[in-house]
Amino acid sequence: MDEPKIVNVAERKLVASRMTMSLSDHQVRELWQGFRPRVHEIQNRVGSDFFSIQHFPENFKMSDFRPTTEFDKLAAVEVESQDHVPEGMEAYNLAGGRYAIFIHHGSASAFAKTFQHIYGVWIPQSEFELDSRDQFEILGPNYRPDDPNAEEEVWVPIK
Repeated sequence: MDEPKIVNVAERKLVASRMTMSLSDHQVRELWQGFRPRVHEIQNRVGSDFFSIQHFPENFKMSDFRPTTEFDKLAAVEVESQDHVPEGMEAYNLAGGRYAIFIHHGSASAFAKTFQHIYGVWIPQSEFELDSRDQFEILGPNYRPDDPNAEEEVWVPIK
């Protein structure tokens, strides 16, 4: 896997749908099936990318992560203004700061290898520590989770 790009970014305004889940009760497909058909309802959209966000409880330590650990998963798009949020969705601010950006190549089912590299190899061997902000992925407008040639940006908060 290539070395990540390290960037500092400002906060982003999003409109999102949210579900609580765990890896053992993975409902990502249901989340996106409810969100994607309604994207046209979101006003003031910036760009055409989608955000897939993992939000863990405050003070959560990744070393405590287990398949049954519950977290909030958000499907979102970036907006200029959160003045008009469709019913059943929410305004969400994605914290700015320093991130390491990795590129995952392959289907969503192959993501475990990328996850293991980031958290099991790169972070322990790097000069950085994992920060408590949200980890997220940026998916292009034509992203398909079953495509073996898919690419997604994996944004990992570091300090």
